[in-house]
Amino acid sequence: MQIQRAKIKLMPAVLLAYVMVLFSGGHLPLDAQATYGSIVGVVKDPTGAVVPGVPVTLTNVGTSERRTINTDNYGNYRFVNLIPGRYRVEVEASGFRRWVRDEIAVEVQAIVQIDVQLEVGEVTQVTEVIAQTPLLQTQSTTLSQVVEGRTVQEMPLNGRNVLNLTALVPGVVPQGLSMGSTAGVNIFAWGNYQIGGGMANQSASFLDGAPLNVNYVNLTALVPSQEAVSEFRVQTNNLSPEFGRFSGGVINLSTKSGTNNFHGSVYEFFRNRSLNANNFFNNKNGMKRPAFSQNQYGLSLGGRIVRDKTFFFGAWEGFRLRQGVLYHDCAHGGHAQRRFFGGLYFGRKIDCNIRPLDNLRHAWQCAV
Repeated sequence: MQIQRAKIKLMPAVLLAYVMVLFSGGHLPLDAQATYGSIVGVVKDPTGAVVPGVPVTLTNVGTSERRTINTDNYGNYRFVNLIPGRYRVEVEASGFRRWVRDEIAVEVQAIVQIDVQLEVGEVTQVTEVIAQTPLLQTQSTTLSQVVEGRTVQEMPLNGRNVLNLTALVPGVVPQGLSMGSTAGVNIFAWGNYQIGGGMANQSASFLDGAPLNVNYVNLTALVPSQEAVSEFRVQTNNLSPEFGRFSGGVINLSTKSGTNNFHGSVYEFFRNRSLNANNFFNNKNGMKRPAFSQNQYGLSLGGRIVRDKTFFFGAWEGFRLRQGVLYHDCAHGGHAQRRFFGGLYFGRKIDCNIRPLDNLRHAWQCAV
């Protein structure tokens, strides 16, 4: 009986420990599997020998977040759980020049290899490396491609459906009604893409690590605004085992983040019938082009709340379509019927740098 009472008294302590682990940030590695990137490398001296125990500092150029780690016994270093963006790597060691490499681009779920070759000299001297981020991903065997930020923002899209840009990736075949606005179409069209030879509507989509698919026939429940997405990666083959519940590919979308500088936009895209052609049957029956007016408008804003600590980004988008459909009746003449489709998208996002090694990220998206 005494042993049983001891077990009963131990249960609250076990539950408390479980809750503390759950809310202490232990979920971050799971989130990182879908969105975050990494920077890895080896530090060597001029003779090619590895240099252990050297401090390596990583700085996010946009938010000034800094992390510092020491190389291991084999000269290796590794920074994980990095939000996609631009970074700077600095290495300082006694008897060597300070080594600096700036503007390292970390993309969605990318592992970037940055090796360091130190030069003999004083720490006050600086060796600055100017080079492009390597395009070849030697740390992963997954077949994938990133649709980077400039393409997302500048590629013209009828209806501004950001998932339409997956068609730029080899191995992606759009199916019926998927190429266009998400408003006024069957919800099955939102994820109607074949990826890597798999069935349409059977791929997996993630937004900042959160799944966008629901249990009912794997439907895509949310398509974010083009203005809110910074970049995304489409994985078509040989995916790592962290992903499951799909039979095609995986789409990883990353939303924009706030920085120390304020940035935003206000926009409207308008279409009308002026440049539209009339169809064959309307011309045959002597009817003019039906009414058509499409407005897509919105705004976005990002910046800092506390410099180098807390940042925000939000986006809102509206969609209005007024479209006439003509019918011809032999007995009563032609008449027109108007249809209206509307859609709204809004979202917010907060990034907090609580400690140099702890990053808290909160995102919320909604579509109506």
